[in-house]
Amino acid sequence: MSAEVKSAQSSEALARRIASVALDKKARDVVVLDMRDVVSYTDFLVIATGNTERQTHAIEDAVYQDLKHGEEGGRIPQRVEGRSEGRWILMDYLDAVVHIFTPAAREYYRLETLWGEVPELEVEDAEQAESA
Repeated sequence: MSAEVKSAQSSEALARRIASVALDKKARDVVVLDMRDVVSYTDFLVIATGNTERQTHAIEDAVYQDLKHGEEGGRIPQRVEGRSEGRWILMDYLDAVVHIFTPAAREYYRLETLWGEVPELEVEDAEQAESA
């Protein structure tokens, strides 16, 4: 298997893992957009909504902790923006960029509309993935 194919598989696995962790923290409307044919700065966008700023922080912390200390461990984002406000938290893992919004911020920025023609991956939470 070529390095390019492995990289594509690992970036998709990363995006799916992030989505799963967000769902485990009760994120709503979790969407994974496949950006590989559209932009050069990332392979996937993971978009999620927390009901409150407290929940967006909880989702961000769960993603951070899981990727840093989980099975593959050692992954930390290149940067995190918006943590102090919590209305829109952006986590840049290079291969996947995570956007965690409050409902009002998600409605205002409408990233799915901006990238409307981009393919979406189906996502499932960790319990569904384990039972499949």
